[in-house]
Amino acid sequence: MEPIEKSGYYYANKFALIMLVALEDILGENGLKAVLNLAHLPNLIDNFPPDNLAKEFDFADVSAINQALEEIYGPRGGRGLALRAGRATFADSLKNFGALAGAGDLAFKVLPLNTKMRIGIPSMARIFTQVSDQHSTSKEFDDEFVYTIHRCPVCWDRHDLDKPVCFIAVGLLQEGLRWLSGGKEFRVNESKCVSMGDEVCEFIIQKTPVR
Repeated sequence: MEPIEKSGYYYANKFALIMLVALEDILGENGLKAVLNLAHLPNLIDNFPPDNLAKEFDFADVSAINQALEEIYGPRGGRGLALRAGRATFADSLKNFGALAGAGDLAFKVLPLNTKMRIGIPSMARIFTQVSDQHSTSKEFDDEFVYTIHRCPVCWDRHDLDKPVCFIAVGLLQEGLRWLSGGKEFRVNESKCVSMGDEVCEFIIQKTPVR
């Protein structure tokens, strides 16, 4: 696996810390060390980012960790691990930010499901745009929402792939929707990926929950 050149765009330290802690819980200490070594990030072994919102964790490092998961555990195994890490990142941090912080209040809980999604999905996009160099937007259509990452850390500087790879982002969205909806699961599919030559990474969120 070749090193990924630094991007000069940054993720908040806190999100990177939670992602790494989640991966350590899932993989074990030695499993995470193997991932970090393959990703050319031995400096992170026993030296996680600080618990703050400073934008200091390079997009290239997020992408390298994602790629190393695929290399070590295979496409299917890497996908499952990335989804779990993404879910943990939302569960442990994002629900406490800004507009989403009120989503646990009774006034929000009694809103119709589609109204919750109409409020919550753009709020998630705004949070990432505010606290990282990841620029995200969302649009609503009749049967679905389209969530777009215009500058994506998960597949940064990866090219010529034949399948989307941003499963950390899919996991984040799945867990965010589960939390906003009070426990329902939604189908989230990545329909465009910069690593496949698309201009953006795009995620289709079905309005009807699968369960």
